[in-house]
Amino acid sequence: MNIVENLNKITKNMAGYPARLIAVTKTHPVEVLQETYDAGCKTFGENKVQDMVAKWEVLPKDIEWHMIGHLQTNKVKPIAPFVSLIHSVDSFKLLLEINKQAAKAKRVIDCLLQIHIAQEETKFGFSQQEAEAALHSEALAGLKNIRIVGLMGMASNTDDLIQVRLEFRGLKQFFERMKATVPVSERCELKELSMGMSSDYETALQEGSTLVRVGSAIFGAREYA
Repeated sequence: MNIVENLNKITKNMAGYPARLIAVTKTHPVEVLQETYDAGCKTFGENKVQDMVAKWEVLPKDIEWHMIGHLQTNKVKPIAPFVSLIHSVDSFKLLLEINKQAAKAKRVIDCLLQIHIAQEETKFGFSQQEAEAALHSEALAGLKNIRIVGLMGMASNTDDLIQVRLEFRGLKQFFERMKATVPVSERCELKELSMGMSSDYETALQEGSTLVRVGSAIFGAREYA
């Protein structure tokens, strides 16, 4: 595993696209993450709240932390003081809790609405209809401590990149429709589209992703305890 070489390869693949790389730190120790930081990557994505808090406590404080995993309402509080962006907002109930905890932390937390685009029923997320209703709802204007800055989607877990491409393309089309119809406000300005992981980030870039969440292509295959 050569993190510097892997980061250079990914950066080269991303050249020409208006997208940012998020290094997915799931299961990786702080020593490896420090090496990644030293190589110039300072945006990290974590799947679990407990792991994110533990890593945030010991790593440099200019790291931008993104919550990319499924987030339960009772787990928002520990990350509210420092999280930069929550990708996985999959219900209005969760949005309400993020707003509550952000207010306690005296912050405004940026959020992405997670849209269900995969064929698997196990993937979380709003339907397009639910997301559209949330974005146009009067209740959103009352949430003073969150800001919806875009959408996120996870494609089906398949080797069929044609299917993955079509799922990403559908989300991009919905994103553009929402940008055209949802008024820009203090609570909502749709700028970010989070699509793509190690296996499909190049396809996601081609379909308009602005944030790619890459783990194994940087760190190698994960080792689970």
